[in-house]
Amino acid sequence: MKYSWIDTELLQKPSVTKDLQAEWNWIRYHIGGKMFAAVCLDDATGKPVYITCKLDPAEGDFLRRQYEDIIPGYYMNKVHWNSVKADGNVPDALLREMLEKSYRLVLGGFSKKKQRELLEGEKKDAV
Repeated sequence: MKYSWIDTELLQKPSVTKDLQAEWNWIRYHIGGKMFAAVCLDDATGKPVYITCKLDPAEGDFLRRQYEDIIPGYYMNKVHWNSVKADGNVPDALLREMLEKSYRLVLGGFSKKKQRELLEGEKKDAV
């Protein structure tokens, strides 16, 4: 996979956890129990095929028009989720930005109190 930095970078974000959804063969990244990103693996080879993340619908639509390697979310809601081909030509900086926006979008769905707990919980654990 072209984007080998994803796992390290996402796990450095406050309160992020990951798991393997074996039935789908997806590595999922969560904050507060809600998924914000996934690496979709090929069933036969186990190699990454797509990186999926949530974006504002207008931004996702705009990016899909700009890059042929960004498609509507693979096996997800096609309005809110977008998938990037793992061996595609999307610049690393753009994918990093997309993943950060997805993290912030899902985090923003929690109450302000829960957001503080999630963001501060990691800091307390790190001390």
